[in-house]
Amino acid sequence: MVKYIVKDANMLVFVTPHQFMEGICKRLDGKIRTDAEGISLVKGMEVKKEGASMISTLISNQLKINCSVLMGANIANEIAMQKFSEATIGYRENKEAAERWVQLFNTPYFNVTSVQDVEGVEMCGTLKNIVAIAAGFIDGLEMGNNTKSAIMRIGLKEMMAFSKLLFPSVKYSTFFESCGVADLITTCMGGRNRKVAAAYARNGGKRSFDELEAELLKGQKLQGVLTAKEVYEVLTARGWVERFPLFTTVYEISSGLLPPSAIVEFNNKSKL
Repeated sequence: MVKYIVKDANMLVFVTPHQFMEGICKRLDGKIRTDAEGISLVKGMEVKKEGASMISTLISNQLKINCSVLMGANIANEIAMQKFSEATIGYRENKEAAERWVQLFNTPYFNVTSVQDVEGVEMCGTLKNIVAIAAGFIDGLEMGNNTKSAIMRIGLKEMMAFSKLLFPSVKYSTFFESCGVADLITTCMGGRNRKVAAAYARNGGKRSFDELEAELLKGQKLQGVLTAKEVYEVLTARGWVERFPLFTTVYEISSGLLPPSAIVEFNNKSKL
């Protein structure tokens, strides 16, 4: 079935939970046009023994196609209602391909821009979900807006530092596009990662994320917990754990090693 869907397509859009992407690429291998262009809306990374790589890199390497990325402050139901929002396309070298994607996605209510920074755009879309989990803990514990703002600021700082360490070509300016601080704010205020994390904290960590996901999201998948685990694996492998106390604490809480209240205690360990 898949080969009939993609065999004549010259523009491929990838939108799926990131843990399924490797299998999807294997099914598509050898079945798409050699001149096809891809764009990934997938948040997350692949972490293996040999290191971490982004989903756009997985797509490019397995399918031998150019792959851009699109990320931004885009809550789906608001876009469906044609409420104004923005998004950022990240491209590596092929600006013409990026502009074709801009023309395809851009509408009067959905403003799309492009930047030459695939990894930066993709890291923003990936890491913000970890910060949103932290913001959800704050909401669930009813700690207030001052605390939540502090978590978001520190989270942005760790997002920038981690991205730059992993991919030195990342541009700091990318974090001030829609894919960066705007998406971080939106996700921490109203995204599903925040929603489920708040419920987890209200229950004192006694109900699992899997259970709460099934109850609250009705089939949608949570990305932040898995991403926190993947990022923690990178931090451990590279000896960076103490440099990223917020990311580390989110992982430890979401995996049951610490109580949700520990989210406000991490800063004592900070070495940023």
